[in-house]
Amino acid sequence: MTSAPGSAGVFGGPTPRWFSIDAHRPFLADLARVLLDTLARGDPTGLSEAVVLVPTRRGARALGEAFVDAAGGQAVLLPQILALGDLDEGEPPFEPGDLALDLPPGISPLRRRFELARLILDHAQDFAPALAAQGALHLADALADLLDSAAIEEVVLPDDPQALLDGEFAEHWKVSAAALRVATALWPRRLSALGLMDVAARRTALLRALAAQWRSAPPVRPLVAAGSTGSAPATARLLRTIAEAPRGLVVLPGLDRDLADSAWAEVADDHPQGALRRLLGFARIERADVRPWPAAENALEAARGRARRRIINEALRPAEATKDWRIQIDALRAEAASSGGDPVADGLAGLTLVEARGEEEAGAIIAVALREALETPGRSAALITPDQGLARRVSARLAYWGVEADSSAGRPLAETPPGVLIALVARAAAEGFDPPLLLALLKHPLATLAAGREGALRVLERRGLRGARPRGWPGLHVRLQEARARAEGEADQAALDSAADLAHALEAALEPARAAFAPGAAAPRPAVEGLVHAVEVFAPKAWSGQAGEAVAGLLANLLADAEVLPPLRPAAFADLLDELLAGQVVRPGGAQHPRLQILGAIEARLVRADLLVLAGLEEGIWPRLPPADPFLSRPMRKTLGLPPPERRIGLSAHDFAQAASAPEAMLVTTERRGGQPAVRSRWLWRLETLARGARVPIPRRTALTDWARALDAAIDPAPAGLLTAPRPAPKPPVEARPDQLAVTRIETWVRDPYALYAREILKLRPLDPPDMTMDARARGTAVHRAFQLLAERHASTPHEDTAALFETELVQALEAAGVSETAMARERALARRLGIWAASFEAERGRDGRRVLVEQEGRLDVHVRGLPFTLTAKADRVEVAGDLAHVLDFKTGGAPTRKQIEQGFSPQLTLTAAILMGGGFAGVAPVEPADLIYVRVTGRRIPGELLTPVPAAVAREEAERALAGLAARIARFRDPDQPYRSWTAPQFISDRGIGDYDHLARVFEWYVTGAEEDA
Repeated sequence: MTSAPGSAGVFGGPTPRWFSIDAHRPFLADLARVLLDTLARGDPTGLSEAVVLVPTRRGARALGEAFVDAAGGQAVLLPQILALGDLDEGEPPFEPGDLALDLPPGISPLRRRFELARLILDHAQDFAPALAAQGALHLADALADLLDSAAIEEVVLPDDPQALLDGEFAEHWKVSAAALRVATALWPRRLSALGLMDVAARRTALLRALAAQWRSAPPVRPLVAAGSTGSAPATARLLRTIAEAPRGLVVLPGLDRDLADSAWAEVADDHPQGALRRLLGFARIERADVRPWPAAENALEAARGRARRRIINEALRPAEATKDWRIQIDALRAEAASSGGDPVADGLAGLTLVEARGEEEAGAIIAVALREALETPGRSAALITPDQGLARRVSARLAYWGVEADSSAGRPLAETPPGVLIALVARAAAEGFDPPLLLALLKHPLATLAAGREGALRVLERRGLRGARPRGWPGLHVRLQEARARAEGEADQAALDSAADLAHALEAALEPARAAFAPGAAAPRPAVEGLVHAVEVFAPKAWSGQAGEAVAGLLANLLADAEVLPPLRPAAFADLLDELLAGQVVRPGGAQHPRLQILGAIEARLVRADLLVLAGLEEGIWPRLPPADPFLSRPMRKTLGLPPPERRIGLSAHDFAQAASAPEAMLVTTERRGGQPAVRSRWLWRLETLARGARVPIPRRTALTDWARALDAAIDPAPAGLLTAPRPAPKPPVEARPDQLAVTRIETWVRDPYALYAREILKLRPLDPPDMTMDARARGTAVHRAFQLLAERHASTPHEDTAALFETELVQALEAAGVSETAMARERALARRLGIWAASFEAERGRDGRRVLVEQEGRLDVHVRGLPFTLTAKADRVEVAGDLAHVLDFKTGGAPTRKQIEQGFSPQLTLTAAILMGGGFAGVAPVEPADLIYVRVTGRRIPGELLTPVPAAVAREEAERALAGLAARIARFRDPDQPYRSWTAPQFISDRGIGDYDHLARVFEWYVTGAEEDA
């Protein structure tokens, strides 16, 4: 190891003192070692006199650890390490002593948001008369961003924004100017009345005052500002003051001293060096006057680091200067000719590119890479990505191996158990009565309302909350009472009584949250208080733990700061709470791996690890696209002196260049995001273009991708126990097989014997979902009931208004089935049209005086192998005319075709006709079947139509064929070796959709995936 000369004299020599640590070096470790060697040599207390300013609090903590590592176990008093504060992360600066006493306190972000929203609503008639509270909050966020930008850039916004509209502007800019007046004219007055100050303006004022104080009375103690790019004028002013102090110095992160002067002159806001160029220009310092930080480094590391740094900087040089890339590549190779190496290959050594198909695969690859790094003792690793979703995917993958990373992404408060509970209670109060919400509340892991009453909860769910939605709480209580009246035995009655008690307790628990909105809208304070009371009934321990404390703090802030908001309706209050919960992040607690970090791009500044993984390298992710300014156009911003939106891209590019210059770095990009093709990050694209131009590809590690895919892939060849499930073919004992079936079940038996097995032999019944919407079966039942009543009343009172009768009966049946009020508006119109058609249908069919039987039950015994089998039917309508009988079946959906009937796949009508031929209907002698008709009713443009797939001429033949087919099927299934296979007629799967028992039959394993080709 060699040490650069003058390491003991970094505070010596003339001022100003500007240094830079190269991008490939571990910034904090180098800074700590040199400062420790300079200030604490022979005096363990010497370092404690210094003040070191770093950009963020995470950087301050990391620098403290770097000093401890540099001390090598020796006792040392650390310097005073302070964070300048990063407003992009909502991080305030340190309070420099008595200077803070001269300024008003800073307003909390939540209080400012609500105050701005109140001002917007009070003056919305000037620009948005119909603006609601939620929209005002979003507009307040945009105004707050503008206020912060103006304060950071030390720009004074005009009192009258209309002055910015001297030229030709679109009309919406004039509206924006009216909204902008809230921030420029009204907000300063409101802050003055409150005795508060914007945090950004206060930070700027503090840094300006500190710079002025240190300039007028320079401290004699060592002052160090390290890692800052001075992007804000107040920060740049303070850095210049520190550099000019008697014992002050500034250490810049990754200044590119190798970039050609011509390219340096073209560096713009969106370039990685843009912020540093502006800072040096503000300080009136030439780039050549910035000295390298005198950290020890061996020659090989220095050469590799310089090669990497040169490649990254060349790839990111200003677009105007990329025309001479080939010249630069040739120049680099000419410089390195004496060493015999290729500087491009040397620069790309240690850099790895990994391409994933999508975000899930990217998370798996990154987790594997981090896990691999931890296998080496002492080796550290870090993931840097602005994509918090990807960071959480990686954390979840690592947790599978029991590895807990120090992740800055955290977890949104809305996704924690306390956050979910709070949101559920607020939403349940807003919705009034919502079975899925109520079940989610009762089953929440923190909820104790149903503790010890699990049986009552099951009964309440199955008998009260599943199926069609009851008509509110009274409807739920009535439903449980009706179920009790039908209860079988005292045990069933007691269970229903317990369920009713739990329902009353649930209603009472929500009452405090609902009562606040009794007038229709409520101020935030009573709304929050009612919510808190309700939550404490549901879950007394909801406030415990890190997430619970965060929720309590959020509600406390809401109580303190939301008083300025107007009264909110229940749904608006629930929406506000959802937004606040989603906007707050809870950092993980507990033991974390000491050698693993997952960081955002801003938080990763100054952080270094043995392996750095840079992920999210797609346009719109890293870099993020500049947000559109809803108030100021680009010319307006330029007139005011506000920076262009691209400046943020430049700062993000600097973060990327710093991290990509690490000795070992892995770049991860995905081909698709959210199911859509993704575009590579401009920085990665330029780096790949440069590498291709030099004919040196960026190294790839396909093994990582293979390992990640292998983790999720099926084992091939699979062990016997892991083979795809075959099509089920149960063979129950013959005595357990059904000996009586309805004609509607015969169709199931033909198409899907396994479904018949599950229903008739295993006695399994599907549960209705909570808040079940009306399905085809419910509508069909209602239509059947209406036609039944129509036929009965027409026979007794033929001159009655049958159309109105049908319409009324159908509407009442649909309402009883739980159809929502919204859907009933459509159903009433259909019922009116169908009622007219039904009246005409009834009159036409009964004109010849035929006898009409509705919902008539029939049965026929079929003897096979000496044993009886009973076939039953409940005919929708049978019309007897002499020795002939027409069979009609009502369909609200599609009707089977004649081909399906002939092939035996839909034998309902033909088997019903067979029962008629055998005299199986009470009161009807054996008759010949006539037309077998499907009555298709919809209420639409064609309200109804009669379809006759089996006319009278072939009705007997088809009935006899269906009966013979049934006898053969009975005989076949009386063989104990005959299985009940799933979907023996798979051509009907798409017609029927997902069957009630398909998940039990594991259809998606053996049929959909093609595992059984002979299905």
